[in-house]
Amino acid sequence: MTGIVYKSTGSWYTIKTENNQFYDCRIKGKFRIKGIKSTNPIAVGDVVDFELDETSDETIGLIHNIHERTNYIVRKSVNLSKQSHIIASNIDIVFLLVTINNPVTTSSFIDRFLVTAEAYHIKAVLVFNKIDTYDEATLEEQLYLQYVYTQIGYECIRISATAKKGLDELKQMMEGKVCMFSGHSGVGKSTLVNALEPNLNLKTKEISDLHQQGQHTTTFAEMFDLSFGAKIIDTPGIRGFGIVDMEKSEIKGYFPEFFALEDQCKFNNCLHKDEPYCAVKKALEEDKIAWSRYNSYLQILEGDEEQYRNDIYADGRNQDLD
Repeated sequence: MTGIVYKSTGSWYTIKTENNQFYDCRIKGKFRIKGIKSTNPIAVGDVVDFELDETSDETIGLIHNIHERTNYIVRKSVNLSKQSHIIASNIDIVFLLVTINNPVTTSSFIDRFLVTAEAYHIKAVLVFNKIDTYDEATLEEQLYLQYVYTQIGYECIRISATAKKGLDELKQMMEGKVCMFSGHSGVGKSTLVNALEPNLNLKTKEISDLHQQGQHTTTFAEMFDLSFGAKIIDTPGIRGFGIVDMEKSEIKGYFPEFFALEDQCKFNNCLHKDEPYCAVKKALEEDKIAWSRYNSYLQILEGDEEQYRNDIYADGRNQDLD
């Protein structure tokens, strides 16, 4: 039998077949995917082949094959283990939920996520949530971030999951697609899914008043069929986003505004760092490129994961566990 992985708890997988039947499955024997080293060999969104375990008294499936993925989102843990983890696969569009505070979403986190989406050819949209809670200063910060990413070419939308503002625009973007919601704990992923499909009634928690930190409510990735023709993958909140296996020469290509200027640099192999006559650095000096984006690029280029980890752990406003 063949089906799609709808839920993964690490050792057990819920598979939905073409005839809308669900089966609890586990992996048959050792399972490794060629070329991918990950903590989870199978992810939500994977198409797999499985057979029923005839030796079991219960109806349990054994997964013995995974179909080729069209794409996937992968991150490396920012803790000391440095292990990579595939968040989800076969995605049409990914929505990164961003909050200016309560909790804070840093530009470095946004950039790392977008770089990974670019690398695996996944359309990414920034969703600025909780707009109903913004004061004047917070609104100004949000609109500036929206301006930065809109200028690059990323779609940005403003919503309030609790006040149900902006949801119609979001639904139109989701219709007929396999979608993924991602972001820090506490940005409102599960609340948003509930607002889009109230009957799901996913568990949510309030933000901690003491640290303004997100509390984990989704503990594993899970896909849901929505009534308006979309599929949504709800994912656990993540604190940091470590970049996985990128060559220095290719990173610049995942910053669209850098890529657009590349042919104007004097040297074909320009890394936009120390080289003379660099069009990217010239644009930076002329405020045509945001410094926050360039700083994110340098941090990724130099592989300074330790500094990135220190930065996010030093920000007491965002205490997601990795």
